[in-house]
Amino acid sequence: MTDQSTVHSVTYDLLRTLKLTTVFGNPGSTEQTFLQDFPEDFSYVLALQEASVIAMADAFAQVTGRPALVNVHSSAGMGNAVGNLVAASHANTPLIVTSGQQHRELVIGEPYLGNREATTLPKPWVKWSYEPARAEDVPEAFMRAYAEALQPPAGPVYLSIPMDDWNRPLSGFDRVRTVSHRVAPDPQRLRGFADRISASRRPALVFGPEVDRSGGWDAAIALAEKLSARVYGAPLPDRAAFPEDHRLFGGPLGMSVKTISDRLAGHDLVVVIGAEVFRYYPYVPGDYLPDGTALLQITGDPAAAAAARVGDSLLGDPGLAIELLLDLVAEGSTRTAPEPMARPRELPQTPNSPLTPPEVYAALSRVRPADAVIVNESTSTMAQQLEWLPTTRTGSFFATASGGIGWGTPAAVGVALGDRDRGVVRPVVGLIGDGSFQYSVQAIWTAAQHDLPIVYVVMRNHEYSILKSFAVLEQTPGVPGLDLPGLDIASVARGFGCRAVEVKSGEDLEREFTAALSAGTTTVIVVPTQPQKAML
Repeated sequence: MTDQSTVHSVTYDLLRTLKLTTVFGNPGSTEQTFLQDFPEDFSYVLALQEASVIAMADAFAQVTGRPALVNVHSSAGMGNAVGNLVAASHANTPLIVTSGQQHRELVIGEPYLGNREATTLPKPWVKWSYEPARAEDVPEAFMRAYAEALQPPAGPVYLSIPMDDWNRPLSGFDRVRTVSHRVAPDPQRLRGFADRISASRRPALVFGPEVDRSGGWDAAIALAEKLSARVYGAPLPDRAAFPEDHRLFGGPLGMSVKTISDRLAGHDLVVVIGAEVFRYYPYVPGDYLPDGTALLQITGDPAAAAAARVGDSLLGDPGLAIELLLDLVAEGSTRTAPEPMARPRELPQTPNSPLTPPEVYAALSRVRPADAVIVNESTSTMAQQLEWLPTTRTGSFFATASGGIGWGTPAAVGVALGDRDRGVVRPVVGLIGDGSFQYSVQAIWTAAQHDLPIVYVVMRNHEYSILKSFAVLEQTPGVPGLDLPGLDIASVARGFGCRAVEVKSGEDLEREFTAALSAGTTTVIVVPTQPQKAML
């Protein structure tokens, strides 16, 4: 390298200006010209596989509230990354994903490690996909990528950059821009929505992930209390948007068409804010809404509004919309307040061996710090987790938005790194199934290398319980590959540099979890459990 300005030096100056100084990646040969002479004021977070790279960056961006920069290897690395790119897309996470392309002079001949049809590979899971026509366009491509990723609805974007572009001379780039990332709802339509809400005799509120992402947690509580309305959790949420121990909270809405319709019976109006209408799975036929029930949706995502099967939609930032609604809706004091949700929380007098998931969560509930953040990928036990470990603070619950597994383990790393970046100290707890843990197990190496105080609680039930539950529901007996014998998770965790223990009782779990909170490193606690039939 010389003192002459290059595409490399100019782009890094732009990245500094945009505060994109943390790079999540796994380097390949076509990326080394981008990573050469890596500046001391930048941080490189190495993950051992690209799916982990994406999930870490996804959670980091969600926690910090700003776009994250990702670098993966050509088409092979991008292919590995796509599974968790789907989750980032559904979660509206602003990511700038980059990969190297072969040398421009070789591309026409389909060279080894060439990224064939590079801009097609990540579609449809990116908002914008681009390979600069000229080396001189690289900084401006990053500028547009930043704007595209951040503007609503936020989401991942992709840049493929030929490896020889970085050393090309370039005098500079001076067209740094800022962009808005919040859009207010149409005032007249919002006023009409407010009038319909005020006139409702028994409204229901469904708050979804967009509410938490837009900072609308406190406003959502105020709106529910002003309306004296029952609040339900959106189906298959990747963020919690309302305190799950609140007297107005009625639990999860359900997942299937029939379950959701049955749950909403008796409400004359359903107001869905910050969520799809609805995330359905599995298919159980029924009416989309009960007779006599109307639906209003407020979302910042035009695609979510267009895809809704029922109801009237309004586009706008959910946090802003809720704040405006607070001044527009009438007090609900004449309505009969909903009865608090029953929480039986029954446990056997004699502990089971192995423990059941409710017994695991009950033990954790006794030792979980109030400010702990939960990353959940124990898909068959999420209902029990909500019962025993309800989310009570904003930004304190994360799950995959795509339905695929392999996101949660690296996402916990991203949450912890995001907290460290913004100067927040709180425990990060990964609740992971033994099957899920295998998909991105290499992510715990990154956690150990960064001394992240994450506590993973891995429930070892020796099977894909969620798939066995679906097999019963869908009447598909004899499906192979649903059992998971022979996994020594604790030994694998130690091999990646983590502290690891196996526990068999609730008392042991409480003791080891408490010790893990002050261990100063990553701990994996393996808990043999009985399979749990999922509540579908």
